[in-house]
Amino acid sequence: MSRRFDHLGDVETFVTVVEKGSMTAGAVALATTPSVLSRAITRLEARLGVQLLRRTTRRLSLTEQGRLYLEQSRAAFALIDDAERAMQGQGDELTGSVRLSVPTTYAHHRLPALLQPFCTRHPQVRVELNITNRNVDLVAEGYDLAIRMGPLPDSGLVGRQLEDAPMCLLAAPDYVARAGMPARIGDLAQHACLPFVMPSTGRVAPWILQEDGRDVDWTPHGSLQVSDDVLGVVALALSGLGICQTYDFIARPLFAQGRAVEVLAPACGRSRPVSVIYAPHRRLSSASRALIDALAGAPA
Repeated sequence: MSRRFDHLGDVETFVTVVEKGSMTAGAVALATTPSVLSRAITRLEARLGVQLLRRTTRRLSLTEQGRLYLEQSRAAFALIDDAERAMQGQGDELTGSVRLSVPTTYAHHRLPALLQPFCTRHPQVRVELNITNRNVDLVAEGYDLAIRMGPLPDSGLVGRQLEDAPMCLLAAPDYVARAGMPARIGDLAQHACLPFVMPSTGRVAPWILQEDGRDVDWTPHGSLQVSDDVLGVVALALSGLGICQTYDFIARPLFAQGRAVEVLAPACGRSRPVSVIYAPHRRLSSASRALIDALAGAPA
């Protein structure tokens, strides 16, 4: 008696090739060769009696039958994945893995203190940590959780707020000694400001400030402009190149060390939310739920 699903390896090959965009990239992901993958897809097409992919020397494209089969195959693998996640952590000791994407700011300055007790308490849980300022696609890229800084868009993802992080302005002491200390928000236009270009929009991030009891969103302009890594503006400010806005949890140790001074303190104090998000249709494993609680400061 033959096994009903002995072709699942070919199905996984088909899904991987489509997601990676080519036989070559799929072969790298699966640690094999393009010819092996090509034969697997040919076998699958013969089994189904339909063409799934159009192959040319330059690119691959899905047929309509291929698109439908891809959607249903992904759904089937998601069910298997959910079943495995449901089993993880059912014993006395929490096990399994969690894929977590975190922006650089939070990863370097906030996450280590939160992860340390979690990893000590749950040594059998593997945390696969991706540190990037790019907003990953949780579903398409296979992440369980991601941390987002700032208001969450209406994306259909579930979010749990971890904290409300105050913002402040800072500069190096030698910059303030040279250029003076601004007294009001309007004075910032006469200073060397260090703008950051948001990867998601390509626009300069406004500084969120307060003046006379009202919120002010002020857009900085300067001859130096940073993109991709928001910590770059802090490094430039510490070098005496201007004023930047950053999170209070980054700035306070620098103030205490004398490496930076707070600029325009009465105008600071507004905050940005920090949240952990996940896809609502995926059943979270016990390990993922425990990590969410740890990030939120809940008792383990």
